[in-house]
Amino acid sequence: MQIETHGFFDLQVNGFAGVDFNNPDLSEEDLRRATAAMRATGVTRFLPTLITDSFERFARCARTIARFADPANAGLHMEGPYIAAEDGPRGAHPRAHVRTASVEDFRRRQDAAEGRIVLVTLAPEVEGALALIEYLVANKIGVAIGHTAASPAQIRHAVQAGARMSTHLGNGCANLLPRHPNFIWEQLAADELYAGFIVDGHHLPPATVKAMIRAKTPARSILVTDAISAAGCPPGRYRIGDAEVELSSTGRVAAVGANHLAGSALTLDRAVANAVKFTGLPLSDVLPMVTTNPSTCLGIPLAGTVTADWDAETGLFKVLSVAGLG
Repeated sequence: MQIETHGFFDLQVNGFAGVDFNNPDLSEEDLRRATAAMRATGVTRFLPTLITDSFERFARCARTIARFADPANAGLHMEGPYIAAEDGPRGAHPRAHVRTASVEDFRRRQDAAEGRIVLVTLAPEVEGALALIEYLVANKIGVAIGHTAASPAQIRHAVQAGARMSTHLGNGCANLLPRHPNFIWEQLAADELYAGFIVDGHHLPPATVKAMIRAKTPARSILVTDAISAAGCPPGRYRIGDAEVELSSTGRVAAVGANHLAGSALTLDRAVANAVKFTGLPLSDVLPMVTTNPSTCLGIPLAGTVTADWDAETGLFKVLSVAGLG
C-alpha cells in the first residue's frame, strides 16, 4: 500500500552517514551530506544534537551547525552538560565535562550557537537545574529530562517548572532502580511530558516499548533515533566526539571496550516499522510519533511530504520520495 504523510521530524541526531556532529572539525559539506542521507529516510526536519563536551569544542560544533542554512536544520538540541555525573545515568557522556547548571553558562553556550539552541536535556537533580528550567521556559526553549538519577519529587518539580519531554525514556539511567518509586514511573505518569523512545530493539525490549507507549499514549509518544555517525553505514568503528564506538552486525552501537550503549544506528523510517511491530498499533497511530507529535512538543512546524510503501503483513516501510521542500 502506498501512503503519503508529513515529512519526519527527528529531535535527536548526533550524526549520520559517517558524519559526527560532535566533531569540532565538522564542515558545511559534512552537514549537507548527512542531511541528504537522512532525507532519503523521510527526515525533513531534525535537531542536530551535541552531547556533553568542553565549552570550546561545543562552541566550534555549535557555530558550524547554527550557520548551516538548510531548512531541515530546525535548531540545536543540547544534551548535557547539566546531567548526572555518576556511571549509569551519565551514559556515554564524558564525566570530565559534566557540570552544574547555571543561566550564565547556558547564555554563553547559546551565544556560541548564535541563538539556535531550541531544546536542552538536563537532569533535574543537578544543582541549579530548576532555576535554569524556569529561565529556558520563559525564553521559549524546550526542556527535556534525561541522563538522570532524580527522585520522583525532583521529577515532579521539573515538570512544575515547565519541562515538557523525557529524552530517550528508559535509557540514560542506572541498571538497577527502586522497584516502584523511581523516575521512570514518575515520567510515565506525568501527563504534561512527551516521551522520546529509541525503538531499535537494543535500547528497549519490544515489550517495554509496548508498555511504555500504552502508558504514555500514542499522543504523547515521540520516536527518535539518537543516531550517531554509524547510522546508514556498515558495521565497524565510528566516533561520537572523543569516544570511539563500534557498530555490530546486529545494529547495536556500544563504546569500544565497554558494554554500555552509545547512541544508535537507527533510521527514523525503520523506527516507524519497529514501533508498529513492537506495539501492535496501526501505522496511522505511529506516524504522528515522527511528525505532528515532535512538531507540537516544540512548536516547530513540519516540512514537506513523504511518499512510502507500507506492507502491513511483512512490516516493511520503504520511503519512495520526499517532496514539497521548496
